[in-house]
Amino acid sequence: MSDKRWAAALVLLFLSFLYLLLQFMSSTYRNQALIRELSETETGVSNKPHVMLISQELDNPYWRMIEHGARDAANRLGLALEYAGPLRINPEEQTMLLEKAIAAKVDAILLQGIHSIAYTRLIDQAVAQGIPVITVDADSPDSKRLSYVGTDNYESGRRLGEIVAEAGLALSERPATKIGVLIGSNLAENQTLRLDGFRSVISRHRSLQIVDVRVSNISRIEAAQKASEMLYLHPDIAIIVGMSALDGAGILQAAKSSGRDDVLIFGFDDIEETKQALARGEIEASIIQKPYRMGYDSVSIIHDVLQGRSAPAHHLMDTEVLTKDGIRLE
Repeated sequence: MSDKRWAAALVLLFLSFLYLLLQFMSSTYRNQALIRELSETETGVSNKPHVMLISQELDNPYWRMIEHGARDAANRLGLALEYAGPLRINPEEQTMLLEKAIAAKVDAILLQGIHSIAYTRLIDQAVAQGIPVITVDADSPDSKRLSYVGTDNYESGRRLGEIVAEAGLALSERPATKIGVLIGSNLAENQTLRLDGFRSVISRHRSLQIVDVRVSNISRIEAAQKASEMLYLHPDIAIIVGMSALDGAGILQAAKSSGRDDVLIFGFDDIEETKQALARGEIEASIIQKPYRMGYDSVSIIHDVLQGRSAPAHHLMDTEVLTKDGIRLE
């Protein structure tokens, strides 16, 4: 790597650190205020059932789409929806918000599943106290949650693997095609299942090698930082894959900063940055989920539960593959 590229990488690392520090300070202040609001809700009066939706990250565009669907369903069905989450991904804050929701005696809880014994116990505690819980986007299968609403994540990872394998095998001039992978979190089951599904396909091809797997913490900036590190440590890497919504844009930023226009990039979801990059041919393909439907259907199911009806253990929705040819820009 040239001195110029290395300097650009150092600047990116510094900006990432500064951004995360500011986000941490802001998140701490914001969640203190949110705890007060939830505590005040206990004494509040409302004729509508109070449903809490706890997101993985408050302003992540993917989670805002889930909120949008949930809010539309809540308005239609006469439920009071409260949306909360860490300003930056933080499982401890998600756990704290779940504790406060239980203490506030909300009528139902929608949340993202986390690989955590403490979190699983809290879900079980809520259910034991008569508060129905539905997991959205990522499951907590060992808990007593009533239903999981979201993607079949192993299958979506396998599908992404097939697309990447086809592209990698087409690089016939290489004795081995090296692949880097970003996942959004190693605590969210959706991410680990996608990685497992992806590996199940890539491992069948001896000429394809996954040489690096890193965690982006569902952050565009961290995705760019981790992708830059991959490109520095593995200069012959040919493909980088992102498995959460902001990964594709972050990988693209890193590739441009490193002067690596030859790297093939594959992503997840269809946020605007990803769609624009797909239209320009800078991202090869992206696996598209249905976050609006996740939010809408989860509220519809919780409404049925509050009306005394049963809930399916799994409410799965399929995915689509988006390429340049299928882009419809707004």
